Amino acid sequence: MSDKYDLVVIGSGPAGYVAAIKAAQMGLKTACVEQWVNDKDTVQLGGTCLNVGCIPSKALLDSSHKFTEVRDGLAVHGITVKKPEFDVATMLARKDKIIAQLTGGIAGLFKHNGVTAIAGKAKVLVGTKVQVTDAKGNVQELQAGNIIIAAGSLPVSIPPAPIDNEYIIDSTGALALTEVPGRLGVIGAGVIGLELGSVWRRLGSEVVMLEALDDFLPMMDMQIAKEAGKIFKKQGLDIRLGARVTKAEVKKGRVVVTYATAEGEHTETFDKLIVAVGRKPNSQGLFASDSGVTLDERGFIYVNDYCETEAPHVYAVGDIVRGPMLAHKGSEEGVMVVERILGEQAQMNYDCIPSVIYTHPEIAAVGRTEQELTADGVEYKIGVFPFAASGRALAANDAEGMVKLIAHAETDRILGCHILGASAADLVQQVVIAMEFGSSAEDLALTVFGHPTLSEAVHEAALAVDGHAIHIANRKKR
Repeated sequence: MSDKYDLVVIGSGPAGYVAAIKAAQMGLKTACVEQWVNDKDTVQLGGTCLNVGCIPSKALLDSSHKFTEVRDGLAVHGITVKKPEFDVATMLARKDKIIAQLTGGIAGLFKHNGVTAIAGKAKVLVGTKVQVTDAKGNVQELQAGNIIIAAGSLPVSIPPAPIDNEYIIDSTGALALTEVPGRLGVIGAGVIGLELGSVWRRLGSEVVMLEALDDFLPMMDMQIAKEAGKIFKKQGLDIRLGARVTKAEVKKGRVVVTYATAEGEHTETFDKLIVAVGRKPNSQGLFASDSGVTLDERGFIYVNDYCETEAPHVYAVGDIVRGPMLAHKGSEEGVMVVERILGEQAQMNYDCIPSVIYTHPEIAAVGRTEQELTADGVEYKIGVFPFAASGRALAANDAEGMVKLIAHAETDRILGCHILGASAADLVQQVVIAMEFGSSAEDLALTVFGHPTLSEAVHEAALAVDGHAIHIANRKKR
């Protein structure tokens, strides 16, 4: 006999738990299936983001950045500190405490809102049924009015560098290193590689990043990426582009990596090697053959603009569907789906989803890049304001980077914003809101910003779009 629910959510990461809580708040009898269990053999909520992704990586990034601030950044303020020391075990314990607090918080919210958490691996059957197999092999069947699949993603592995979880590790292993590697190799110079490489470089590792692509951060605005590359090089990250790893093997407790460039074959030896080449959808084994759900060649679930799969009353959100693998994108998709299940005409604005790289300085973006607009033949105008001209940034001794605002040449509507600098993740949200309301660059330029703040850089970039910036020399109009 099946247990009946109005909604069954598969996965308890940000996409899944938000959808489950929203549905329960709206009166739907809701269950959330999660296959992770903790050392107490109880369900571990939060998914990749809270357990081995967004949250733990930010904890380590903040801890390591504070260490570099004490070690390298206080003398300019007239503060003298004896040689600081760093304890990795304490840093990891702090990270684990944060994880426990947040995952426990989700469990509390489930209880408060009446969401039933079920431990086990889910399989979607025909007729909106979900089969759940727990760690002991016990099987139960859930009958759902609707299903939301939010099973998330997994680290991508590559044949030349097989993960052994000791010397060759993935992003999960990189968050649990118990000592600082003397020499650290990172395959991939994207978001994950840069964040993890930054953590261990700050703590003393010699970090070499091997990126197969010839361009650095090609998904980011080219001007921002170029400037960021200069800053990261100055920080000691050895980023080698056009470097394709062909072999990695462990010899005498070290990892010997062979890679090819346009100049030929090269070899490097590391104490640890992190494989950070991206993530893939966690869809394998998730569906019965007659479930009606269609996957593409990469394993992503096919959905329309409203996250509906080809099976009636079955939806999919987050990393397991098209679009950027971002926790906030999945969360909002989950909310949209719940509202549509309830008969509302909710929709997502995929043009206004911000992305962030939590290095220091941070890199944040929303909307189109200059190279994308050029390729599409869209006429645009830009305004750039450097943090070096920001009083607040200079006062904080944190003045690297810039704000770049892009607007349509004729309508002045904001098309994109790209920020490299302190608090970029928070600053870009101002432009996200503006874009959501269809604002023009002039709208931002006419808005009063507090002084002195980092936000003024956004204001000045908006003014610079039409050559009206006050605190920098404006470009001469052609």
